[in-house]
Amino acid sequence: MLVVHSEARTPEELETLLEDALVLGDPVALSGLFEPAAIVAHSGRRAHGDQIATFLARLRGNGFTYVAEPHLVLRARNTALLVARDSISVVHRAADASWRFAITAIDPRGTTP
Repeated sequence: MLVVHSEARTPEELETLLEDALVLGDPVALSGLFEPAAIVAHSGRRAHGDQIATFLARLRGNGFTYVAEPHLVLRARNTALLVARDSISVVHRAADASWRFAITAIDPRGTTP
């Protein structure tokens, strides 16, 4: 069984880990990529904290695929804005130096199921 680690060293790596965790359907890895008080939004629905892994698994089950393609990364110390093909995210570097999602809008243009 493949395992996705959940400690990103850069905001760009965090995007790649999200793609991997979604492809593998790994709820433990998904949970580890988000801050405890994180929020994810998609198509008017929102999930917070420990609801995020289930929310993302449901999207995946409905045919949603995620491709890590960050087009723009703006970093200011321990915070970064990621603008990718399928999402816009604010990420934060934690005390352990790993990056985690704090706020994510998935497919803000509304083109996926």
